[in-house]
Amino acid sequence: MKKGRGRTSRIRRRKLFRSSESRGVSESHKPEFIELKKWLKERKFEDTNLVPACFPDTGRGLMSRTSLQEGQMIISLPENCLLTTDTVIRSYLGAYIAKWKPPLSPLLALCTFLVAEKHAGDWSPWKPYLETLPKAYTCPVCLEPEVVTLLPKPLKAQAREQRSRVQELFTSSGDFFSSLQPLFSEAVESIFSYSAFLWAWCTVNTRAVYMKRGQRQCFSTEPDTCALAPYLDLLNHSPHVQVKAAFNEETRCYEIRTGARCRRHEEVFICYGPHDNRQLLLEYGFVPPRNPQASVAVSQDMLVKYLPSSDKQMNKKISILKDHEFIENLTFGWDGPSWRLLSALKLLCLGAEELPYWKKVLLGEIISDTNEKTSLDIAQKICHYFIEETNSMLQKVSHMKDKDMALINQLTLVETLWKEEFKILQASAGILNHLQTAVAVL
Repeated sequence: MKKGRGRTSRIRRRKLFRSSESRGVSESHKPEFIELKKWLKERKFEDTNLVPACFPDTGRGLMSRTSLQEGQMIISLPENCLLTTDTVIRSYLGAYIAKWKPPLSPLLALCTFLVAEKHAGDWSPWKPYLETLPKAYTCPVCLEPEVVTLLPKPLKAQAREQRSRVQELFTSSGDFFSSLQPLFSEAVESIFSYSAFLWAWCTVNTRAVYMKRGQRQCFSTEPDTCALAPYLDLLNHSPHVQVKAAFNEETRCYEIRTGARCRRHEEVFICYGPHDNRQLLLEYGFVPPRNPQASVAVSQDMLVKYLPSSDKQMNKKISILKDHEFIENLTFGWDGPSWRLLSALKLLCLGAEELPYWKKVLLGEIISDTNEKTSLDIAQKICHYFIEETNSMLQKVSHMKDKDMALINQLTLVETLWKEEFKILQASAGILNHLQTAVAVL
């Protein structure tokens, strides 16, 4: 047999092909990262474990130089590298913030500093960090209104509420921005524009790490918990990893330790928390594939959509569910309808003679075969309704992508959300089929 033609060789080539598909391309040679590395070195931070890279699935992130062991320290970023409200207070903005009444929120202070430093350009000591930040963001607050209308109804409402909050914060801060005029030769209105403020707000909202600060009189009573961490904030999210991340009061460094082993030249991830896809899109502007936390929520209106309107005890049943907090967090997931959803449907499907046993339903007991079958049938109808709705929305998004190329990136993001939800609903429908078959043979 010729060399390289055997089964072992084919397996080796397949492994190499798969790893090359997911392997990142180093970006450490790019000017912005060369400057960032110098800037960090001046502040006593040098990284020997990771390197900036671009990955086919996640874009820019950090790649391991060597194999990493479970529990290994991968980043220990000194406090003087962190951008916090302490940074802002020590800056030229400090005196203006200290005398302003009513006191600013910590969030507004950070946003103001980011806008001012970005405007300073080459004169900003934070320029090497600012150059590595995204020029634009994909949170719903940044999406065009016609794209927001394509989001799932609950997320659409949250996105509009988020936009209103940001706009209100910007509008209400106008007088404070005007007070900073002595610091600038240009009109503050041109510096602190809504687009500049929105960029700063998204930077803090999507990239800050948790770092609690003590209450100070110069700030409002809102929690002061955000810190921007240069270089560290290049780590992307994965719902499949666990890490230990916190500020170490003894070393005065923000430290991250791995929760599992990582091979050489693989992307290193952190976990932003156990968020579903809608929450990740709302707060961070992305949708991960196969997120185990992802689900499709069922509202109260949808819960009763396929139940008989002639049921005179429906209001009583709904009251029971509300009183025992079984009216929310009802979902379809990768592993089928949630126990809470099925329990709620079983209670709603109880006959008049079965209703006195409603407590047993919420404890997981079976009341009757008829109740089991009816509740599964209703769950399947709801699931199929969602599948049809999701398929319709995917067609709408596809049609808009064809006619408006300027919005292609925003539309692709929304399309990804709907595609993931479609997969979840298909999985749930399949599991419901199995459950219905099992009940039918009893």
